[in-house]
Amino acid sequence: MEDFEYFVISVLHMEGAIAQRVQYPTWVDCRKFEGKPLGSLRYSQRVKEEKRFRGLVALAHLQPDRRYDQRRSVSSEVSCSDNNSSVLLEAGRVHPFDKDLILKRKAEEVIPYLNGRSMYLVGMMGSGKTTVGKLMSKVLGYSFFDCDTLIEQAMNGASVAEIFEHHGESFFRGKETDALKKLSSMYHVVVSTGGGAVIRPINWKYMNKGVSIWLDVPLEALAHRIAAVGTDSRPLLHDESGDAYTVAFKRLSTIWDERGEAYTNANARVSLENIAVKLGYKDVSDLTPTEIAIEAFEQVQSFLEKEETVEIPDGDL
Repeated sequence: MEDFEYFVISVLHMEGAIAQRVQYPTWVDCRKFEGKPLGSLRYSQRVKEEKRFRGLVALAHLQPDRRYDQRRSVSSEVSCSDNNSSVLLEAGRVHPFDKDLILKRKAEEVIPYLNGRSMYLVGMMGSGKTTVGKLMSKVLGYSFFDCDTLIEQAMNGASVAEIFEHHGESFFRGKETDALKKLSSMYHVVVSTGGGAVIRPINWKYMNKGVSIWLDVPLEALAHRIAAVGTDSRPLLHDESGDAYTVAFKRLSTIWDERGEAYTNANARVSLENIAVKLGYKDVSDLTPTEIAIEAFEQVQSFLEKEETVEIPDGDL
């Protein structure tokens, strides 16, 4: 009986958290909500949550021994977009606090293996290196640096696109190497590198002082992301005209042919396609930065465990 009461109390705490933090990942047309005041949406959601809670309590009576399996719950994200504004209504695919807790625990697990070593995220433009890198640095307690931002600061605030335009790509790559050289002397940092950082062997020399992580995103997904936000900040894409997605995909394919093999030099590979399959998503665009960061930590730990095994002398086994 005590076990059952413990489970019901856990459910109450869990549902209380849901009332404060709810999250929904699917885009819907706001026209579906026309004529419905926001208050009615909130009331409807509250009624759904109350029904869901009663169902959980009923399940507790029927299956009290399964309390430790209550880690995940079905959810959907609903986001309404109206021109430049958006409203995010939350309601739980997997409880956000569960994912945050998993991310924190993954970071705690990998910290002893890192032993202060820095991490360098590499990948194609638009792969999410900065977003994921900031998440990882936060839970690790590391500092975060974006290579492009450091270069812009060194050039008195000139944007990457302006540096390419006035000084050329070769000049920019030199500044990129300078930045990586300085960062390589630091510990406890997470670095987001530029998409082309992998093409210069000297850069790998600096990144290999830490752990390199490749965010492997399908070109189709990258093209959709870039087309959605525009190419103004992408100097290697900005000069071409035509349909945004077609232009982005065509240019990205060319860049991939030039750099694809270089990305495989990274110590750890984070495949968004593999994560989507593992979590049962139909598209990589459904993945959250937190889910990608969790996978990144898993891959880093796997690499470091193997590295540690190789370094152990045979006589010590």
